[in-house]
Amino acid sequence: MGALRELIADDYRDGNGRSADEIRRYLHGYLIAHQSIHLITRIDAIELEGSEVARAQVTVGMLGRESDSSWDLAADVQRFDLRLAREDGEWRVTRAGWQQER
Repeated sequence: MGALRELIADDYRDGNGRSADEIRRYLHGYLIAHQSIHLITRIDAIELEGSEVARAQVTVGMLGRESDSSWDLAADVQRFDLRLAREDGEWRVTRAGWQQER
């Protein structure tokens, strides 16, 4: 969670009005609830808007177990639209939107 937390800019906002602290708490809870998760990522597009701002579209397949007592697997595909800014030489997410693909 620490590495993921650092990728979120302090001035983060998303379409649901969540702040950086709120999305960090959301992600923390998600990772607690889904302790075994595997991600398959595809970068669909990256657009640089100068040297300090970029937009990226990423498709993420998430595969994990539904429960510890079952071999049933749960799969989810999300499409993320991200806005990134360079802070102290590192890229951080400043805005994010996502929708379920299937």
